[in-house]
Amino acid sequence: MARYRAVIDTNVLYAGLYSASGASHLVLRLIEKRVVVPLLSTALLFEYEEVLKRNRRSLGLTNRAIEDVLDGLCARGECRKVHFLWRPQLSDPKDDHILELAVAAGSADIVTHNVGDFAGASAFGVRIVRPAELLEELR
Repeated sequence: MARYRAVIDTNVLYAGLYSASGASHLVLRLIEKRVVVPLLSTALLFEYEEVLKRNRRSLGLTNRAIEDVLDGLCARGECRKVHFLWRPQLSDPKDDHILELAVAAGSADIVTHNVGDFAGASAFGVRIVRPAELLEELR
């Protein structure tokens, strides 16, 4: 099976850690098995860390466990430098760095629950995919 490369939005990471019964958790399992390769940037890793640590109690994780999760993503992912910024492009400016990472990685897909937040990404050759849609495509 070919490895699928994508930018994993923070809401998918959070949902996958919060509940073991949904599509987001299965996406994280595919990352663990190296079927899905998460594309990473410094900005995205800082966002992951901030959101997960802020919500560590609801996730039932310690700071150390969160660091282990992030280390695992780094070990299985591909880091990309974003050299060009096209801001603003999206309705939520906090999501622009995710689109820029997808473009820098060669028009990679973005896996997210917030599909509407990425309207206009197709102009950059970026496809927006929900976790359940990704699982269906990978079957």
